[in-house]
Parts: sequence; C-alpha cells; structure tokens
Amino acid sequence: MINHDSIEISDKIFGFATPAQKEFNAFFREKVFELAVKYDVDLIFTYVTAFELQEERDYLTSLHDLFTKSGGDFYFAELSADLETRLARNETPYRMEKKASKKNVEWSRTNLLDDNKNHRLNSYEGEVWFTNHLKVDNTNLSPEQVADKIIEAFGLTPNEKEEKEYRFGG
Repeated sequence: MINHDSIEISDKIFGFATPAQKEFNAFFREKVFELAVKYDVDLIFTYVTAFELQEERDYLTSLHDLFTKSGGDFYFAELSADLETRLARNETPYRMEKKASKKNVEWSRTNLLDDNKNHRLNSYEGEVWFTNHLKVDNTNLSPEQVADKIIEAFGLTPNEKEEKEYRFGG
C-alpha cells in the first residue's frame, strides 16, 4: 500500500487535511494493517517521516509491534534524495497519474518545500530506529535499483508482479 492510496481516497471524499479526512485516512490505514496481519498479507507501506517528532516514532513503533507480535517481519527502508531531485520527481507525469493531489503543482511544490523546511525528513548518520533499518540515497537510482538494494539488504524474495508500483512505491 502506498501512503497516497489512503490519502487520495480520503481526500476525494472529505477534502484535504480536514478533520474528517484525517480521521478516515487513519482508520483506513489501521484497518489495512490489521487485515494484512490477520490474513498474512505481505505489505509495503510508504510514508514520509518527520524524524524530529516523537509521535512519528510512536506511530511507526506501533506498526512494528503490530506486525512483529503476530510473528511477522518489519523492515524500515528510509529513502533520501536531494531537494532538487525530489522537486523534479514531484512533477513527473507518472506521479501526476498516480497521485491526484499532486496535480495542483503549485500547492504540491509548496507543501514539499514546507515539509523540507519544517521537518527533519531523514535520520541522522548512525540513527537507527529499528533492527531492520536501511537508509538508501536514491538521488541517482531508479525505483527498480532501490527496490533491488532493499531486497538484497533484507534478504527478501522479489515480487514477480508486473505492477512495479506495488513493489516499489512510485
């Protein structure tokens, strides 16, 4: 599940960043995670983390605990890229197709710049939140190359689906 799957659905119904949208988004994610655990479904979830906020760590720890307490595994793959690259990727046709909220290019760019200014979006050198924590600078890597690095680092079995956005995020 890509983070924007839940955001786009809740945004379409309730409008972006409204109390109802935030509540539905949280509910939707929680239910997806619960069902993934219940039915032993492998899941990739992408999420922008504000590393300076304790509530972000608490949220990710709660996800870690949900999966590991049921006997599952939890892998934390942290991606980083320079701001110029992130801004360019933010406006690609692929991203516009997959994320309706990105079609408002001015808003999306401002949001990205504000998040970059107001939050620490990557861990410090040596800062490790989970046992299976990998940091990959993907500035000059394709999504497939990043996925291959993650698969190799964690000893995972590659997904054979053609829909690479499921496997790689997007």
